[in-house]
Amino acid sequence: MARIRKNKEENWMPPRVYKGRAAFEFKPKGGGTIRLCDFSSTPAQVWAAYEALINNRKQEDLFEGLAEAFFHSADFFELAKETQKDYKKYADKVIAVFGKMPPDSIRPEHIRKYMDKRGLKSRTQANREKAFISRVYRWGFERGMVKGNPTKGVKQYKEIARVRYVTDKEYSALYSIASDVEKIAMEIAYLCLARQADVLSMKKSQLLDEGILIKQSKTSVAQIKGWSERLRAAISLSENLPLKKGMSSIYIIHQPSGSAYTRDGFNTRWLKLKKTAADTFPELDFDFTFHDLKAKGVSDLKGNIYEKQAISGHKNVEQTARYDRKITVVPVVGAEGDGKNILKGYSER
Repeated sequence: MARIRKNKEENWMPPRVYKGRAAFEFKPKGGGTIRLCDFSSTPAQVWAAYEALINNRKQEDLFEGLAEAFFHSADFFELAKETQKDYKKYADKVIAVFGKMPPDSIRPEHIRKYMDKRGLKSRTQANREKAFISRVYRWGFERGMVKGNPTKGVKQYKEIARVRYVTDKEYSALYSIASDVEKIAMEIAYLCLARQADVLSMKKSQLLDEGILIKQSKTSVAQIKGWSERLRAAISLSENLPLKKGMSSIYIIHQPSGSAYTRDGFNTRWLKLKKTAADTFPELDFDFTFHDLKAKGVSDLKGNIYEKQAISGHKNVEQTARYDRKITVVPVVGAEGDGKNILKGYSER
């Protein structure tokens, strides 16, 4: 029930609405002032402005409103395009559960219950969605929109590191039936140790006399990948990609329209290629991801782990170690002659 005002002539005004210096104003509980409309407005117009404001504020007072505000923030637009798309995808799942709840009413036990249920289908996705929730709350907390972050203290699922190493035979078999688009993408990912996003967004302006300039989208590390005959051959192959009449493209790998391939568009081609490969070479296993090609590149590099780190552009050696998946050959007890040769090769790594 609205409080009776000292000036009875103002009792018609909506709750928390007052006359300011030049307009009717709404004063939220949290402080501040929001202009509604000027003094020439009728009571009906003031109430209409008030109701429109409250309806919008109700949205902001719910988690879905907080998430939507984050999606319109500078912080969100500074994220990589693929990260933005992932966050939007995670939001669909999260908002379906928490969307109509006030952000400060969501507690750690609610997050735990959500993860337990989500984890029955996918523990990895449960972790990703928790990370999204945390990012939204961190953004809101820094701006005084929420009192805390309910994801803090909630344990994530332990994720098993990938150990899949793509053999030369598997790579060659897949490459042999791939279209030019997939061939170029495979070679750049493998030879340059590049992520899919960096491969698909690669532009012709990145081709330099010394090699290919690649600034990793995830780590922001910039490197020039020096030319090799094999890398030049892959780039030469890209020059023959078809273009519609009158069209041109700034991208190395492009569609006939000249535009770059999206992640989803390329992944559709990639899955179709692997299915064809499985039918063509039933004796081989193609259960690897496109990202595993980067791991193959790191694994096939010669040199110790620190030399591999410098070439891969990882910020620390632990990251490089996760990509180095080739199993090392070590000598067994009693392997006299051959064992010495193996040990010599092992010590030189």
